[in-house]
Amino acid sequence: MRIKSLDKKRGDNLRDHMGDVELILTMLAEATSTEITKTRNSKGINEIQEDVKKGGQIAGDARKKIEAETSKKVITKRNYKELR
Repeated sequence: MRIKSLDKKRGDNLRDHMGDVELILTMLAEATSTEITKTRNSKGINEIQEDVKKGGQIAGDARKKIEAETSKKVITKRNYKELR
């Protein structure tokens, strides 16, 4: 798993290792999940987990469409920070 490979001693942030589209899709998932939770006025862990899953599905669908259109993977095993 990619998260475990980060060097916490250097103060690395997971987002520093994401490409632009990957970062945008992460933000889309977070913002969508928040909006769904607000709109549904969700309460409790079970309802909020459903909202987060739905937000993740929406961002996942967007990722698949981007990959189909560009014929390139959005998320790779390569470390974006090292590519800069």
